[in-house]
Amino acid sequence: MTVPPGGEEVDGSWAVGDRDQEQLPFTALLEDSAEDLYENAPCGYLSTLMDGRIAKINGTLLQWLGYRRGELVGHKQFSDLLTIGGRLYHETHFSPLLRMQGEISGIALELKASDGSRLPVLVTSTVKQDSDGEPLLIRTTVQDARDRRAYERELLRARQEADHERERLQRLATTLQQTLIPPALEPVPGLEVDARYHFASPDEVGGDFYDLFPLAPGRWGFFMGDVRGKGATAAVVTSLARYTLRAAAVSDPVPATVLANLNTALNREFQEDEPRFCTVIFGVLTSEGEGTGFHVVLAGGGHPPAVLLRADGSADHVPTPGGQLVGVVPDADFATATLELGPGDTLLLYTDGLTEARTPDGGGRYSDEALLDFARGLAPASAPGVVAALTELLGSFVDGLDDDTALLAMGVPGENPDGEATGAERS
Repeated sequence: MTVPPGGEEVDGSWAVGDRDQEQLPFTALLEDSAEDLYENAPCGYLSTLMDGRIAKINGTLLQWLGYRRGELVGHKQFSDLLTIGGRLYHETHFSPLLRMQGEISGIALELKASDGSRLPVLVTSTVKQDSDGEPLLIRTTVQDARDRRAYERELLRARQEADHERERLQRLATTLQQTLIPPALEPVPGLEVDARYHFASPDEVGGDFYDLFPLAPGRWGFFMGDVRGKGATAAVVTSLARYTLRAAAVSDPVPATVLANLNTALNREFQEDEPRFCTVIFGVLTSEGEGTGFHVVLAGGGHPPAVLLRADGSADHVPTPGGQLVGVVPDADFATATLELGPGDTLLLYTDGLTEARTPDGGGRYSDEALLDFARGLAPASAPGVVAALTELLGSFVDGLDDDTALLAMGVPGENPDGEATGAERS
């Protein structure tokens, strides 16, 4: 018995070895004719003369379009298979580029089928040349892009829905934020007041808050605070803090007592949940007589120190050392400071979105010390002047603002060399 190539005897018979069995599929592939591979390829093929007349087309493309070969070969041009828009693009862009470059690939077009339906495709064409470099014909490969087009439509729909949802959330966040900021600050006779809220992101509700309101004739309360975190939870804490501070100040306007009452409210409200806390400065302005200024008492609960810009051109922090965060522990201590706000003096309160901003020159974070230097360069300055200068500074940080920033400035108008009132008191 003749031994088959690569075979061996197994139980009296000959079997083909494993290696030869692995070669069988490849052998079967090699037996396919080139014509069969062309006609039944998973993509469309066609060849056209340089004037665009179809000279050859494979069965796959004929099946997609629903034509018989005799209807196209020698009778139609490639551009005849395109939609009107595709034909214009072919004449003005596709064909000229192909002639200049000799090849063009991945062009999205639509072909018209015999029943009038449209077939989205990706087209790649190359120019075949003779031995002298003269163009002979154009070979084109056509990929079915129906699945891709469906995916692109779905992707576009999803993106449009996402954009719509983002716009809705932005409107919601803006509306919610506006409810947490006083629409207008209470006017105080003999005092210039200005405030600004700078949003770091339109998509998130921040936790910064401030207010200025009357307590009694000749006395006003004010505060500046910053709640830990962002979003709806921070908004809840912000709302609770604002209204608690106002209510507590009416019953007992001593600043340290007001912060203690807020501390109790936060501990009671969020005792079983994750701690919700904030930093706050609360103060009371007491008029010392028209045109003479105000006596100010401040209590600080872990908040960045206020800055006093004086009429003599100096500026310093108003420290409230030792003041603890509000809402962390039940028996928190709060530090108090007093000052006189005279003509030409301006008191600035702010949140740490300003002092923790990343500087554009790569110098790290802006700081309390940098802010103090900036204030010294401004002093003396009115409340609107301070807020305007700081707003411009915030704009210079560009993308360096990671957190919202609130500003509140209160200043007593000074007098010019002629003895006339300046600022809010000037008519």
